[in-house]
Amino acid sequence: MAKINTCVFISGKGTNLKRLILNSNQYSFPIKIKLIVCNNKNVEGLKLAKKWSIPYLIFCNKQNLSENKILIELKTKKINLILLAGYMKILSRKFIRSFGKSIINIHPSLLPKFKGLNTFEKVLKNKEKKTGCTVHFVTEKLDEGKIILKKFFYIDKKDNVASIKRKTQNLEYNAFSEAIIKIMK
Repeated sequence: MAKINTCVFISGKGTNLKRLILNSNQYSFPIKIKLIVCNNKNVEGLKLAKKWSIPYLIFCNKQNLSENKILIELKTKKINLILLAGYMKILSRKFIRSFGKSIINIHPSLLPKFKGLNTFEKVLKNKEKKTGCTVHFVTEKLDEGKIILKKFFYIDKKDNVASIKRKTQNLEYNAFSEAIIKIMK
């Protein structure tokens, strides 16, 4: 089976990355992770790159690794898909246009509600009855791209920011992979 060469952008622990790596190692899963890009050299997610011998780039101001250098590396590795898995930096319009292929993001709310940061706090403040995650294509407008899929759960009166975050992340682990399968059909 021919797999799509994929790059995953991360900013943290890499919990979504871990699931993506495990799934990508299955014969029938449609992607092969060829590169990981991170904007923080001290995150746990990079340990996963090392554990599975996946090349990685650290994109932070200190190392002055520009988007142009990332684009060159994406071209070198023949990357056709970028997955933003908890990547906490906004890609520039120039980068999105220059890549010119699919970029997919997972967002911790039911878009179009609560774009951007602090979604769990916004959910509680607005007394939402349900919340979840959305997998969508990335466009030049923040959290505006075509939605691939959503997963949700009902909020319990006892929920707080930490419990909503945990429940949302548990949905994300399957949602991202399901969305990849859905768009590859």
